[in-house]
Amino acid sequence: MPFSKRLFDLTFALIALVILSPIILAVSILVRIFLGTPILFKQQRPGYKGRPFYMYKFRSMTNRLARNGSLLPDAERLTRFGRLLRSLSLDEFPELFNILRGEMSFVGPRPLLMQYLPLYSPEQARRHDVVPGLTGWAQVNGRNAIDWPAKLAMDTWYVDHWSFWLDIKIIFLTIWKALLREGVNQEGQATVEYFKGEQ
Repeated sequence: MPFSKRLFDLTFALIALVILSPIILAVSILVRIFLGTPILFKQQRPGYKGRPFYMYKFRSMTNRLARNGSLLPDAERLTRFGRLLRSLSLDEFPELFNILRGEMSFVGPRPLLMQYLPLYSPEQARRHDVVPGLTGWAQVNGRNAIDWPAKLAMDTWYVDHWSFWLDIKIIFLTIWKALLREGVNQEGQATVEYFKGEQ
């Protein structure tokens, strides 16, 4: 990671945690009230060069199980409160700690699921040539509303065109998109359809 990018991440992650600490505390309490424990959702994701790390988010779903003991589909576990957290991107705030640890950056391709790694084409796999981000070029150009080929193409475009000023532009666009609450869900999905590789 370029030194200027890492310095920016460290500085503004610390500032954001101080400024947002009352909101983070309030969201923690609300998650405990509406969804119970644990407050945080922890999942292994691929980071730089595909190396796994644990990403943290506020929980936005219940742990409701089907009769066979497996988790119910996302649409049945995502509550109205959870939808609000996601639409305002409040569930993402714990990722600031991932940024402090150097596992994530403010801007970069979003860390997806570990099981997607063998499904990428060589071109798509280049998204892991940079540190994953809290937000990215795909997130400000449709987020979950765009299809997988377009989203992954935007990720590799970012890898090829990174600059400090592009990151600043993406951050400001992210704030604007979050206020508009655009592209939170894929059409017809509670969240986003799973990636199945090249069709």
